[in-house]
Amino acid sequence: MSTGNEKIAIIGAGLGGAAAGALLQHAGFNVQIFEQAPSFSRLGAGIHMGPNVLKIFQRIGMDQKLIDISSTPAYWFSRDGLTGDYLSRIPLEGYGATYCTVHRGDLSALQMDTMTPGTVQFNKRLTRLEDNGSDVYLEFQDGTSARATIVIGADGINSRVRETLLGAEKPHYSGWVGHRAMISAEKLKKFDLTFEDCVKWWGPDRHMMVYYTTSRRDEYYYVTGVPHPAWEFDGAFVQSSREEMSEAFAGYHPVIQALIEATDDVTKWPLFNRNPLPLWSQGRMVLLGDACHPMKPHMAQGAAMAIEDAAMLARCLEETGSQDYATAFRLYEASRRDRATQVQTVSNANTFLQTQEDPSWVYGYDVYAEPILDKSVA
Repeated sequence: MSTGNEKIAIIGAGLGGAAAGALLQHAGFNVQIFEQAPSFSRLGAGIHMGPNVLKIFQRIGMDQKLIDISSTPAYWFSRDGLTGDYLSRIPLEGYGATYCTVHRGDLSALQMDTMTPGTVQFNKRLTRLEDNGSDVYLEFQDGTSARATIVIGADGINSRVRETLLGAEKPHYSGWVGHRAMISAEKLKKFDLTFEDCVKWWGPDRHMMVYYTTSRRDEYYYVTGVPHPAWEFDGAFVQSSREEMSEAFAGYHPVIQALIEATDDVTKWPLFNRNPLPLWSQGRMVLLGDACHPMKPHMAQGAAMAIEDAAMLARCLEETGSQDYATAFRLYEASRRDRATQVQTVSNANTFLQTQEDPSWVYGYDVYAEPILDKSVA
């Protein structure tokens, strides 16, 4: 609990950073989030929010609001991308909360509404931070600066906070790209085909994950995983095309061909990785989400891990207070590293739910029911 003078600075207002902000404010801490984007907009793509995340959103009164705007599939289907045969039918109910698929921008808007107005400052690209022992000094590209008791790096795979802790190091290109496209459901009506709520189409060396992103079922989204030569483009993504998609999925099932035909705009994103980090915190700075354990998106759990991190970090800080941040950070890493590493490993392997299995170790997880671990104690 804050004594009133401390301030927690969060770098990045993405899903993990926003979750950390809301949960810490809910616990009584003074929080400021610095986001490099110039403003909030409905950018982004589709995203899965499983029951493990909805249990966290219950704590800040956001779960039902999310359910109201999301698609809530009853099953995750895995199908052979060539023949259409069903490889698995995984129930998504029975894990203590609802499974949602939603537009990332709509989810972000809900998260913004859970925080005190003014919590997020936009157009704040971090250029420098320095832990001087008594606080942390932050400097931004626009010439402004700030000071904080502790800093949470929720700034993604290219985290400036991670770079400050461990030095500059580019992430590794995985050899894969993801194509992303949002399709108007209206365009699918001309096809005499069934477009399921949540389905992953598996090929020998590639896949396509498809699902609705609204409760109105008016947006149908797909994201692929496709082998690709060395990434030599500037920027986070490049434009792709219907022709490139047709080539990548030549001979695949008619549903996939229909989705490609209905595609107006498609982008191509490189998938990057990092080796496991030797530490998640140092001094007054700590990392969460992709800043410390990025993973391929093949389990649809990357953002979920960042939000679980945020919940455990908030629990630990509430337990110790922000003045004893060193203990809180140690407990947080001890309580989260094994879980994050397990999900990272399975996600990178791209085998999750391909065949019939019990996913309760993922979806049944409740971060608030887990013990806070202290691995420094024998």
